Amino acid sequence: MTVFARRARASAGRMHPELSLVSYTLLGHLEEVGGCRATDLAAHYALDKSTVSRQVTALERAGLVERRMDPEDHRVQVLDLTAAGTEILSQVTHSRRLAFRERLAGWPDEDLARFAAYLLRYNATSTAHDTGLGDSGPPTG
Repeated sequence: MTVFARRARASAGRMHPELSLVSYTLLGHLEEVGGCRATDLAAHYALDKSTVSRQVTALERAGLVERRMDPEDHRVQVLDLTAAGTEILSQVTHSRRLAFRERLAGWPDEDLARFAAYLLRYNATSTAHDTGLGDSGPPTG
């Protein structure tokens, strides 16, 4: 898993020099949810608010993220991708897909199916764990 994580960080840097793995992850989340508050990002990734703030500031300076007023609560600022942020995220996503296709090109169909099933299982377990549900349902006590 450590090697996998190192490769992910290194590949993000190769695909776009301005974008770290953390930056790519934050941009991807903003795209997925259609924008959110910085505190929501911190809660989602279980990070300190100051850590997220530094990352967001760097993304703002790079012109990849902007703040806008929440239409439902004008006291709240929502982070959203800029056109440049959307474009860079699209480029990196495309590059990553090509890299995965190249790596998996020689795999037999049954190996790909098994690998996909393992990834689905892993992601389902980690999602349940991250939300506090684990494999056994809601926490008790």
